[in-house]
Amino acid sequence: MKRGAGVPHVSGEALGQVQLTIPSIKEQKRIISILDRFDNLCNDLTSGLPAEIASRQKQYEYYRDKLLTFKELKENSD
Repeated sequence: MKRGAGVPHVSGEALGQVQLTIPSIKEQKRIISILDRFDNLCNDLTSGLPAEIASRQKQYEYYRDKLLTFKELKENSD
């Protein structure tokens, strides 16, 4: 829509010709619900951060146990 060089400008006439599709109210509410949950996980220090810390702790314990678990070697009786 921009024409020429210099400062970008979109005319009111060109902007008036833009057609936007708006989702149904049901779909808008579904999207809002997803974004609200995402926002809570990202920004709420009382839920998102502790959940992330707990996940990383479980991951750490899993790999620690994998690395520190050794099978006993059987000695050959020659």
